[in-house]
Amino acid sequence: MSEGQRFQLGTIGALGLSVVSSVSIVICNKALISTLGFTFATTLTSWHLLVTFCSLHVALWMNFFEHKPFDPKAVMGFGILNGTSIGLLNLSLGFNSVGFYQMTKLAIIPCTVLLETLFFSKQFSKKIRFSLTVLLMGVGIATVTDLQLNVMGSVLSLLAVITTCVAQIMTNTIQKKFKVSSTQLLYQSCPYQALTLFIIGPFLDALLTNQNVFAFKYTPQVLAFIVLSCLISVSVNFSTFLVIGKTSPVTYQVLGHLKTCLVLAFGYVLLHDPFSWRNILGILIAVVGMVLYSYFCTRDAQPKVSEASTQLSQAKESEIDPLINMENGNESSSPQKSTVWSSDKDLHA
Repeated sequence: MSEGQRFQLGTIGALGLSVVSSVSIVICNKALISTLGFTFATTLTSWHLLVTFCSLHVALWMNFFEHKPFDPKAVMGFGILNGTSIGLLNLSLGFNSVGFYQMTKLAIIPCTVLLETLFFSKQFSKKIRFSLTVLLMGVGIATVTDLQLNVMGSVLSLLAVITTCVAQIMTNTIQKKFKVSSTQLLYQSCPYQALTLFIIGPFLDALLTNQNVFAFKYTPQVLAFIVLSCLISVSVNFSTFLVIGKTSPVTYQVLGHLKTCLVLAFGYVLLHDPFSWRNILGILIAVVGMVLYSYFCTRDAQPKVSEASTQLSQAKESEIDPLINMENGNESSSPQKSTVWSSDKDLHA
């Protein structure tokens, strides 16, 4: 199996893991919040991150991955920004109608495209922009119902969109800049994310629900669902960093809207949630947009893959040439000095 095929297989696996784990945790949390009355979403997220960090620490102890420290300021800033974006999204939901909150989530894709175009000179073809428009239109039809505007809610939504876009772009750029894997980045940033949400979580939840998370009656059933939610979150957090690292922030958002459509469908089938022809039409349009996006991305990536394969084969030939020359008796030609890579240079590249 070639390197390109292994990469594609890994990407498909990451996408599949992200979809399955995210839909599973949504169903679990819906039962926890709607049925059992545990409405403390921000505090629950801090517990998710704490369990994720503990799980990764055990995996590190068992040598499943290598610890690779890098710029501590970048890690701290990234972790705090990620935690803040989660808190702002929860506040946006609390101060806005559900319809406006869905519009906020839809705005993340065009905002990410704009930021990557302006600051990273990334080009998106017209066909990809068209497929994203179809996708957003479909998700909007399926999920956006009412649009009630207020100043505080609008400001919070704007901040939530900006921080989420920047955090997801940083997830991709940090992995490439410091040559760290998704697991290594998640392991180092998790404590900062968890600490940020653990501090602000109880206050945000009290503001949004008028209840105290520490005064809640924790029955065995509630505790069981909390533990299940935390265990599933390990897969959710890991797959999030894995998908963004292997693809892009925009692709991750496209995947997020696929999850939204699947959650709507599962809610109708399993939980008998109300479902209308508008939901069905929106999901179908969104699926068409996702298929078009996948097709255009794959087609645009093929020339890059073939070019990379050509460069790799040329590099291998250049490494073999000196050996061939030696065998042919051309020992008089002066050999080129091989490049010595410094581990410190790799760390700070």
